[in-house]
Amino acid sequence: MMTHQADCDSSSMRQRLKADLHRVADRMNMTLSRFDNDSVCLLGQFAEIRAEIKQIEVLASSFYLDCYLSPFTEKFAELTSSVQHLSDRRYGALIVIEREIPLESIIHSGVAVDARVTHALLESLFIPGAPLHDGAVLIRGNQIVSAGNVLPLSQAEVHERKIGTRHRAALGLSELTDAVVLVVSEETGQASFAVDGDLHPINVVETLP
Repeated sequence: MMTHQADCDSSSMRQRLKADLHRVADRMNMTLSRFDNDSVCLLGQFAEIRAEIKQIEVLASSFYLDCYLSPFTEKFAELTSSVQHLSDRRYGALIVIEREIPLESIIHSGVAVDARVTHALLESLFIPGAPLHDGAVLIRGNQIVSAGNVLPLSQAEVHERKIGTRHRAALGLSELTDAVVLVVSEETGQASFAVDGDLHPINVVETLP
């Protein structure tokens, strides 16, 4: 597994993350101070802290995703807009952004596209039933190079549970290269990205009971 440090400046997003972390730390200290009071049930506090941490994780993921991608593509806004729309519609998707390591020898090539990245084109490639919707889109710079690509699969398990083929493919490529892989679950609409062999949520979708 390779590590590529994101070069992020002290932006307003960083300051917001810092403030959110301080707020959660203060809440945890307050909860700890109440722990010796046997008459107080803290389960509700734990649930609220867990929800806050989850939201901070999502915010941090968006921040670092921008850091990882901005040196390699100017289309971050188009990519995140596409992922959000695909997530809202629960259209499964797999989008690979090449960084420093060339990917041609690692992925099984699909169909050449050679078009500028736009959210409309990206979303159209993943419409259920479309010829290339099950494969991965490869992006290099500001261009969609190809679609319908097949990625190497990871054998890892995430959070002690088995993961679907798209997520396994996203992890598999990120374990072997420095690529960033965006993935949307067809089942839940959850959007994530894989980098350096780890999977991070971009948004949190409430699953139906």
